[in-house]
Amino acid sequence: MTSVDSPSDSPSNSRSRISVVIADDQRMVRAGLRMVIETEPDMQVIGEAGDGVDAVALTRRLRPDVVLMDIAMPRQDGLTATRALLAAPSPPRVIVLTTFDTDDNLYEALRAGASGFLLKVSSPEHLITAIRVVAAGEALLDPAVTTRVIASYAGTPGPQPPPELAELTPRETDVLRLMARGRSNGEIAAALTVGEATVKTHVARVLMKLALRDRVQAVVYAYESGLIRPGQ
Repeated sequence: MTSVDSPSDSPSNSRSRISVVIADDQRMVRAGLRMVIETEPDMQVIGEAGDGVDAVALTRRLRPDVVLMDIAMPRQDGLTATRALLAAPSPPRVIVLTTFDTDDNLYEALRAGASGFLLKVSSPEHLITAIRVVAAGEALLDPAVTTRVIASYAGTPGPQPPPELAELTPRETDVLRLMARGRSNGEIAAALTVGEATVKTHVARVLMKLALRDRVQAVVYAYESGLIRPGQ
């Protein structure tokens, strides 16, 4: 089931606001997410989808800034929908909605390029923060959960590290290791005794050299390459 806001509230008329599409097969969940989001003057929900097929079609038509994507949906699951959306040119930012304990596909969603995830029990404040963070081009990393998920599903890396790792300077490698542990820029700056602006520069260079889109993909890469191992 798909619904769209009226033309007067379309993205073309409200470009200053963050546009959001909600994809979840539970109508009450969608209604609750919409209610929270639309209390914010800088956000608007421009559409809802009840399955992955509708989510992909609606997103391609409306071109929202952010998609909230449930994993377990009929017709097409959220993982397949996320892959389809992020493989296209100029994709939206995708936040995966998860219960964590039961969503084994979360790691694959992160590998596909999702900008992060939200637990369905997250607070409204966390939801709003997450949307703003990913809409600004950043990734949402919850060190208490994300790194555990990646460590659990990354598997055993190959015997040789990828050659592109050699392109990183020792300091950039340190920054990547700390990112993989879920550290924020401020925490990385404190650990390395440098300024946050310097950390931001290092992060940007790491992403560029490794051809990664954001911090989530950097964390996945660090585990898959063997740069950091589960439990470190």
